Amino acid sequence: MCGIVGYVGSKKVVPVIIEGLRRLEYRGYDSAGIAVGSSSTSTLEVRRAPGKLARLEEVLLEKPLDGTYGIGHTRWATHGRPTEENAHPHRDCTGRIVVVHNGIVENYLELKRELTAQGHKFVTETDTEIIAHLLEQVQKEAEAKGAPIAIEVAVQRAVKLLTGAFALGVLSAAEPNKIVAARSGPPVVIGVGDGEAFIASDVPGILHHTRDIYFLADGDMAILTPAEVRITDFDGKPVVRQISRIQWDPIQAEKGGYKHFMLKEIWEQPRAVLDTTLGRVSLDSGKVFLGEMEISDEELARATSINISACGTSWHAAQAGKYMIERLARLPVDVDYASEYRYRDPIADPNALGLLITQSGETADTLAAQREMKSHGSKTVAICNVVGAMVAREAHGSIYTHAGPEIGVASTKAFTSQLTALFLLALKMGQLRGQLDTTQSIQLIDQLGRVPNKIEDVLRNTSAQCEQLAKEFASASDFLFLGRGIHFPIALEGALKLKEISYIHAEGYPAGEMKHGPNALIDENLPVVVLATCDNTDPASKLRYEKTLSNIQEVTARSGRVIAVATEGDSTIGSLVEHTIYIPTAPGLLIPIIEIVPLQLLAYYIAVRRGCDVDQPRNLAKSVTVE
Repeated sequence: MCGIVGYVGSKKVVPVIIEGLRRLEYRGYDSAGIAVGSSSTSTLEVRRAPGKLARLEEVLLEKPLDGTYGIGHTRWATHGRPTEENAHPHRDCTGRIVVVHNGIVENYLELKRELTAQGHKFVTETDTEIIAHLLEQVQKEAEAKGAPIAIEVAVQRAVKLLTGAFALGVLSAAEPNKIVAARSGPPVVIGVGDGEAFIASDVPGILHHTRDIYFLADGDMAILTPAEVRITDFDGKPVVRQISRIQWDPIQAEKGGYKHFMLKEIWEQPRAVLDTTLGRVSLDSGKVFLGEMEISDEELARATSINISACGTSWHAAQAGKYMIERLARLPVDVDYASEYRYRDPIADPNALGLLITQSGETADTLAAQREMKSHGSKTVAICNVVGAMVAREAHGSIYTHAGPEIGVASTKAFTSQLTALFLLALKMGQLRGQLDTTQSIQLIDQLGRVPNKIEDVLRNTSAQCEQLAKEFASASDFLFLGRGIHFPIALEGALKLKEISYIHAEGYPAGEMKHGPNALIDENLPVVVLATCDNTDPASKLRYEKTLSNIQEVTARSGRVIAVATEGDSTIGSLVEHTIYIPTAPGLLIPIIEIVPLQLLAYYIAVRRGCDVDQPRNLAKSVTVE
């Protein structure tokens, strides 16, 4: 979950690294550090600071650095408190080897005991420090045998002794203008320029300098110098990786005048939904085209079920996707938390299709679930936002969401893009299984094409109202979100958005379960957000709506304060509740893509009102790359 940036070339190294770390600070912001080397002096100097990156920048003003190569790190603490001492980079006993690390070394205590017995002195509480000492020990033992080894060979030998997940960046003062990177789990990308090379944990960290990117796979190492980038496996054998040309505009990763990345990304949702749809549907034929598939239409049609694994917001999208797929394709769908999938001893079914949903494509639990599915003989499909990410490379097919970089830790446009991708998959499966004819498909595609404009309407028409509601409810200590059917996952997502950025305890619940516990919580101080939208052309949707009205009356009878999200033209609900947020009408399976938007806005404005760090909420990081 930490962020790594490294550079070797002719540019001033410190500004390149600090700029890159700033773009990756969403990955961790407990502490930050930088190491810079100079070929003229064969030395490595390190600066570190607890807290956010701004504190490191202050340290660098007091004690400047200059050099020709370097590496930096912004940390999300796992082992060891977020102090200057525990901040990366970490050094060996000599101070001539420097390591930054994203991940967890599970056998670090065992290695630490062995290295201590060999005379190494440790000064931090972290698991990362042992890697620097391990490299020192490996080189020392090689020298004792009269066969000195380069730092990349030392890394090859050392990583085979590590248990756990790691992305490494290594410098050695003895070998200037060289960076060694290694991956086993957390992501590593390598950028290539003219006489320069970059390492980063994620594309935005280096996108301002190059769009030519290598995505390392597990078991890959890269040796970076100004002249070349060499990629090998952990045995030193050359590996061929294709360069990916990143199409994101770097400005997409900037705030663009918005106060926070989260607000910018909320307002980018019409474009994100449109971009996820473009080129994948035909209004003439009603067909859906999912081009990046190694799975044939015949194989998709033969699927006996779909198993979806995801985490966090993506899990909520998966739950909504279950309704879409089962309704349109009449195919059974199971949804698992990716972190739990392996541990329930899933039943093997080679004809079941595995579906992984992840914004980053590097979530450790989701990757583990994917490998479990594949071990059972299942073909897997990835819904992912990052081209070339690990989950997509290991899948038999991918549906890229094309949402562009999402910097705010609280996911917004990735969620609505995932819902869009799931709707496309549901349409495709429905067509292949003979559940949808051409007329039905064209109608649904037409309605999907109207969603971006409807989201724009919601943004224009409800932002001020949500900001006003935030003034009224920002002091609440608890929130309850209610929904039925496909709206229940949206209630869960609305609650998650509020709790993760405002730190208010919030819970999503099926509206029909109120009598089984949550009614006990309701009093005059509890705000209850109810998803009470309705597709009047769908009898099932109308029935859910009527039942939801009954749930609203349960709440108001107990003095609960109801904020309802309802469809335009609803003349009933306004008289029942304290506040109503109206959204445009849409078919029942598409309403969730629209109705989540005011919940995102409400969470955002409440968090701002409470003075919270919206883009970087405490104790959270954007990409969860360790278990």
